[in-house]
Amino acid sequence: MTIDNNDLLNSILASLDRIQYVNPDDIPNIDLYMDQVTTFMDNKLRSTARYPGEDKILTKTMINNYAKNDLLPPPVKKKYSKEHVLLLIFIYYYKGILSINDIQILLKPITDHFFHCDKEFNLESIYREVFGLEKQQLDVLKADVIEKFRIAEQTFQDAPEESTDFLQKFAFICTLSFDVYVKKLMIEKMIDELAKDEAAYAAAEKAEGKKKEKTHRAEAPDEV
Repeated sequence: MTIDNNDLLNSILASLDRIQYVNPDDIPNIDLYMDQVTTFMDNKLRSTARYPGEDKILTKTMINNYAKNDLLPPPVKKKYSKEHVLLLIFIYYYKGILSINDIQILLKPITDHFFHCDKEFNLESIYREVFGLEKQQLDVLKADVIEKFRIAEQTFQDAPEESTDFLQKFAFICTLSFDVYVKKLMIEKMIDELAKDEAAYAAAEKAEGKKKEKTHRAEAPDEV
Protein backbone atom coordinates (compact mmCIF):
# COMPACT_ATOMS: atom_id res chain seq x y z
CA MET A 1 0.00 0.00 0.00
CA THR A 2 1.48 3.34 -1.00
CA ILE A 3 0.44 5.06 2.23
CA ASP A 4 2.94 4.38 4.99
CA ASN A 5 1.79 0.97 6.21
CA ASN A 6 2.80 1.49 9.80
CA ASP A 7 1.00 4.83 10.02
CA LEU A 8 -2.23 3.40 8.63
CA LEU A 9 -2.12 0.28 10.77
CA ASN A 10 -1.26 2.23 13.91
CA SER A 11 -4.17 4.58 13.23
CA ILE A 12 -6.56 1.63 12.96
CA LEU A 13 -5.23 0.03 16.14
CA ALA A 14 -5.47 3.36 17.97
CA SER A 15 -9.13 3.59 16.99
CA LEU A 16 -9.69 0.24 18.74
CA ASP A 17 -8.14 1.67 21.89
CA ARG A 18 -10.71 4.47 21.79
CA ILE A 19 -13.52 1.96 22.27
CA GLN A 20 -14.46 3.03 25.76
CA TYR A 21 -15.75 0.71 28.44
CA VAL A 22 -18.18 2.54 30.68
CA ASN A 23 -17.38 1.46 34.21
CA PRO A 24 -20.57 0.84 36.23
CA ASP A 25 -18.94 2.68 39.12
CA ASP A 26 -19.01 5.84 37.00
CA ILE A 27 -22.79 5.65 36.58
CA PRO A 28 -24.62 7.68 39.24
CA ASN A 29 -26.46 5.63 41.82
CA ILE A 30 -29.27 8.15 41.82
CA ASP A 31 -32.12 8.22 39.32
CA LEU A 32 -31.62 10.63 36.42
CA TYR A 33 -33.89 12.72 34.26
CA MET A 34 -33.72 12.12 30.51
CA ASP A 35 -31.47 15.14 29.86
CA GLN A 36 -29.02 13.88 32.45
CA VAL A 37 -29.01 10.43 30.85
CA THR A 38 -28.26 11.78 27.37
CA THR A 39 -25.51 14.02 28.76
CA PHE A 40 -23.90 11.13 30.61
CA MET A 41 -23.98 8.86 27.55
CA ASP A 42 -22.55 11.61 25.37
CA ASN A 43 -19.69 12.26 27.76
CA LYS A 44 -18.78 8.60 28.05
CA LEU A 45 -19.23 7.41 24.46
CA ARG A 46 -18.46 10.48 22.35
CA SER A 47 -14.98 9.16 21.52
CA THR A 48 -16.45 6.05 19.86
CA ALA A 49 -18.55 8.01 17.35
CA ARG A 50 -17.50 8.01 13.70
CA TYR A 51 -17.99 11.77 13.52
CA PRO A 52 -17.59 12.96 17.13
CA GLY A 53 -18.56 16.52 16.30
CA GLU A 54 -21.79 15.56 14.53
CA ASP A 55 -23.10 12.13 15.56
CA LYS A 56 -25.73 11.88 18.24
CA ILE A 57 -24.90 9.25 20.85
CA LEU A 58 -28.36 9.26 22.36
CA THR A 59 -31.38 11.52 22.00
CA LYS A 60 -34.75 11.84 23.72
CA THR A 61 -36.41 10.44 20.60
CA MET A 62 -34.16 7.38 20.68
CA ILE A 63 -34.96 6.69 24.34
CA ASN A 64 -38.69 7.06 23.71
CA ASN A 65 -38.47 4.69 20.72
CA TYR A 66 -36.57 2.12 22.78
CA ALA A 67 -39.26 2.20 25.46
CA LYS A 68 -41.99 2.04 22.79
CA ASN A 69 -40.38 -1.07 21.30
CA ASP A 70 -39.99 -2.77 24.70
CA LEU A 71 -36.21 -2.49 24.68
CA LEU A 72 -36.24 -0.37 27.80
CA PRO A 73 -38.56 -0.53 30.83
CA PRO A 74 -40.46 2.72 31.39
CA PRO A 75 -38.96 5.32 33.74
CA VAL A 76 -40.37 5.88 37.21
CA LYS A 77 -41.73 9.40 37.61
CA LYS A 78 -39.75 10.43 34.51
CA LYS A 79 -36.49 9.26 36.07
CA TYR A 80 -34.11 6.58 34.85
CA SER A 81 -32.16 4.27 37.13
CA LYS A 82 -28.62 2.96 36.88
CA GLU A 83 -30.07 -0.21 35.35
CA HIS A 84 -31.72 1.86 32.61
CA VAL A 85 -28.32 3.34 31.74
CA LEU A 86 -26.71 -0.11 31.60
CA LEU A 87 -29.39 -1.28 29.17
CA LEU A 88 -28.90 1.83 27.04
CA ILE A 89 -25.19 1.03 26.77
CA PHE A 90 -26.01 -2.48 25.55
CA ILE A 91 -28.46 -1.02 23.02
CA TYR A 92 -25.88 1.52 21.83
CA TYR A 93 -23.47 -1.25 20.84
CA TYR A 94 -26.13 -3.59 19.41
CA LYS A 95 -27.94 -1.08 17.22
CA GLY A 96 -25.11 -0.89 14.69
CA ILE A 97 -25.45 -4.55 13.72
CA LEU A 98 -28.86 -5.78 14.90
CA SER A 99 -32.48 -4.91 14.16
CA ILE A 100 -34.74 -3.47 16.84
CA ASN A 101 -36.63 -6.77 16.92
CA ASP A 102 -33.44 -8.78 17.43
CA ILE A 103 -32.31 -6.47 20.25
CA GLN A 104 -35.72 -6.84 21.88
CA ILE A 105 -35.47 -10.64 21.76
CA LEU A 106 -31.95 -10.55 23.17
CA LEU A 107 -32.67 -8.14 26.02
CA LYS A 108 -36.13 -9.33 27.07
CA PRO A 109 -34.87 -12.21 29.27
CA ILE A 110 -32.41 -9.78 30.84
CA THR A 111 -35.06 -7.20 31.68
CA ASP A 112 -37.55 -9.87 32.77
CA HIS A 113 -35.23 -11.57 35.24
CA PHE A 114 -32.49 -9.15 36.23
CA PHE A 115 -33.78 -5.56 35.89
CA HIS A 116 -34.15 -3.98 39.34
CA CYS A 117 -33.30 -7.34 40.85
CA ASP A 118 -32.52 -7.19 44.58
CA LYS A 119 -30.44 -10.35 44.48
CA GLU A 120 -26.64 -10.31 44.38
CA PHE A 121 -26.63 -11.52 40.77
CA ASN A 122 -28.32 -8.72 38.86
CA LEU A 123 -28.08 -6.61 35.71
CA GLU A 124 -24.91 -4.90 36.88
CA SER A 125 -23.29 -8.28 37.51
CA ILE A 126 -24.10 -9.34 33.94
CA TYR A 127 -22.78 -6.06 32.54
CA ARG A 128 -19.48 -6.36 34.41
CA GLU A 129 -19.03 -9.96 33.29
CA VAL A 130 -19.62 -9.46 29.57
CA PHE A 131 -17.73 -6.21 29.23
CA GLY A 132 -14.86 -7.74 31.14
CA LEU A 133 -14.73 -10.43 28.46
CA GLU A 134 -14.68 -7.82 25.71
CA LYS A 135 -11.73 -6.01 27.29
CA GLN A 136 -9.84 -9.31 27.44
CA GLN A 137 -10.53 -9.92 23.73
CA LEU A 138 -9.12 -6.58 22.56
CA ASP A 139 -5.56 -7.88 22.17
CA VAL A 140 -6.87 -10.90 20.23
CA LEU A 141 -8.85 -8.56 17.97
CA LYS A 142 -5.79 -6.39 17.35
CA ALA A 143 -3.73 -9.43 16.36
CA ASP A 144 -6.46 -10.50 13.94
CA VAL A 145 -6.59 -7.03 12.36
CA ILE A 146 -2.82 -6.98 11.94
CA GLU A 147 -2.89 -10.40 10.25
CA LYS A 148 -5.65 -9.35 7.83
CA PHE A 149 -3.78 -6.13 7.05
CA ARG A 150 -0.55 -7.96 6.25
CA ILE A 151 -2.36 -10.48 4.06
CA ALA A 152 -4.01 -7.62 2.13
CA GLU A 153 -0.57 -6.12 1.53
CA GLN A 154 0.36 -9.21 -0.47
CA THR A 155 -2.64 -9.05 -2.82
CA PHE A 156 -2.83 -7.61 -6.35
CA GLN A 157 0.89 -7.85 -6.98
CA ASP A 158 0.23 -7.94 -10.73
CA ALA A 159 -2.28 -5.06 -10.81
CA PRO A 160 -1.44 -1.75 -12.53
CA GLU A 161 0.82 0.24 -10.21
CA GLU A 162 -1.54 3.21 -10.04
CA SER A 163 -4.35 0.92 -8.79
CA THR A 164 -2.42 -1.27 -6.37
CA ASP A 165 -2.88 0.92 -3.30
CA PHE A 166 -6.66 1.16 -3.70
CA LEU A 167 -7.07 -2.54 -4.52
CA GLN A 168 -5.06 -3.60 -1.47
CA LYS A 169 -7.16 -1.39 0.77
CA PHE A 170 -10.24 -2.82 -0.94
CA ALA A 171 -9.01 -6.34 -0.17
CA PHE A 172 -8.46 -5.40 3.47
CA ILE A 173 -11.95 -3.91 3.75
CA CYS A 174 -13.48 -6.98 2.08
CA THR A 175 -11.71 -9.28 4.51
CA LEU A 176 -12.93 -7.30 7.51
CA SER A 177 -16.44 -7.10 6.02
CA PHE A 178 -16.62 -10.84 5.46
CA ASP A 179 -15.62 -11.39 9.08
CA VAL A 180 -18.41 -9.05 10.24
CA TYR A 181 -20.88 -10.69 7.84
CA VAL A 182 -20.18 -14.20 9.11
CA LYS A 183 -20.32 -13.16 12.76
CA LYS A 184 -23.57 -11.29 12.15
CA LEU A 185 -25.07 -14.46 10.64
CA MET A 186 -24.02 -16.42 13.71
CA ILE A 187 -25.51 -13.83 16.06
CA GLU A 188 -28.79 -13.79 14.15
CA LYS A 189 -28.92 -17.60 14.18
CA MET A 190 -28.45 -17.63 17.95
CA ILE A 191 -31.11 -14.95 18.43
CA ASP A 192 -33.54 -16.98 16.32
CA GLU A 193 -32.91 -19.94 18.62
CA LEU A 194 -33.47 -17.74 21.66
CA ALA A 195 -36.77 -16.59 20.15
CA LYS A 196 -37.86 -20.22 19.66
CA ASP A 197 -36.93 -21.05 23.24
CA GLU A 198 -38.85 -18.03 24.53
CA ALA A 199 -41.92 -18.95 22.43
CA ALA A 200 -41.79 -22.55 23.69
CA TYR A 201 -41.47 -21.36 27.29
CA ALA A 202 -44.40 -18.96 26.89
CA ALA A 203 -46.53 -21.72 25.32
CA ALA A 204 -45.66 -24.10 28.17
CA GLU A 205 -46.56 -21.46 30.77
CA LYS A 206 -49.86 -20.80 29.03
CA ALA A 207 -50.67 -24.52 28.89
CA GLU A 208 -49.77 -24.92 32.56
CA GLY A 209 -52.00 -21.99 33.45
CA LYS A 210 -54.94 -23.50 31.59
CA LYS A 211 -54.29 -26.85 33.28
CA LYS A 212 -54.33 -25.28 36.74
CA GLU A 213 -57.47 -23.33 35.92
CA LYS A 214 -59.21 -26.50 34.72
CA THR A 215 -58.13 -28.39 37.85
CA HIS A 216 -59.31 -25.54 40.06
CA ARG A 217 -62.73 -25.56 38.42
CA ALA A 218 -63.00 -29.32 38.78
CA GLU A 219 -62.14 -29.17 42.46
CA ALA A 220 -64.37 -26.20 43.24
CA PRO A 221 -67.50 -27.15 45.26
CA ASP A 222 -70.79 -26.98 43.42
CA GLU A 223 -72.87 -23.93 44.18
CA VAL A 224 -75.95 -24.63 46.27
